[in-house]
Amino acid sequence: MSTEELARLQTELGAVELPGSFGSLAPQDVTRLADALRAERARQAGGLNEAAEEALKLVPALARGAVRKVLFR
Repeated sequence: MSTEELARLQTELGAVELPGSFGSLAPQDVTRLADALRAERARQAGGLNEAAEEALKLVPALARGAVRKVLFR
């Protein structure tokens, strides 16, 4: 298995060190897992952005610009 693939998975997991059992995974499985983690993070980020924009509708219109600047620098 490529150390590059494991390093990418380690980065996606935010792990200091991967458990030894990850070394027994096939290279394509490591790549698929890393891709799935990245896609899920992107999906969650999109949902959070959408929720934040929806919440801004509760802020009076005149203050939205200032609140948006504070929250989303």
